[in-house]
Amino acid sequence: MRILLPLLAALSCLPASGQWNSLFDGKQLDRWKETAFSRKGVVAVEDGAIVLRPGEPMTGVTWSGEFPRTNYEIRFEAVRRRGNDFFATVTFPVGESFCSWVMGGWGGDIIGLSSIDNWDASENETRAYFNFENGKWYKLRLVVTPEYIRAWIDEERVINASIAGRTINLRRGEINLSTPLGFASYATEGAVRKIEYRTLSR
Repeated sequence: MRILLPLLAALSCLPASGQWNSLFDGKQLDRWKETAFSRKGVVAVEDGAIVLRPGEPMTGVTWSGEFPRTNYEIRFEAVRRRGNDFFATVTFPVGESFCSWVMGGWGGDIIGLSSIDNWDASENETRAYFNFENGKWYKLRLVVTPEYIRAWIDEERVINASIAGRTINLRRGEINLSTPLGFASYATEGAVRKIEYRTLSR
């Protein structure tokens, strides 16, 4: 019972299933904290968005509030303002582990999950190509359950990964500083806005 109490307390802080909840009011970082990457760039709030200016190599923000571990959906909008590598890559919980949805990595057009069974997004079955236009806002959506991870860019489903019984983890390096939930850009200026999540029925 003692073990269950902290878990029950954490769950009680989360919203009811199906209700969308904002994680960013467009005015201030609030519970978003600058990620402690080495040689990070500047983080700013401008025109209703969190702007991640180029770092050497990464700049990011990490959420310090409550967030579910599984059975949730998160949606947000993101733009690559300048540069040609990943922008607004989101790191998120998957049960007791974490994963990253890479947005335009390895030269600007590769998307996918890092990592599945210790294979990076550039090497596993979620690898796909997407032509991101600098200056264009994209609507992004991610669903996480114990059975699968699915993701959409605008209305196109770009990831549908079965994860039951598989190893989900992060790529080696400082990206682990983005846990439990964070956004990062690599030598590139990106921005995110309209960040919302909801829990899903089990």
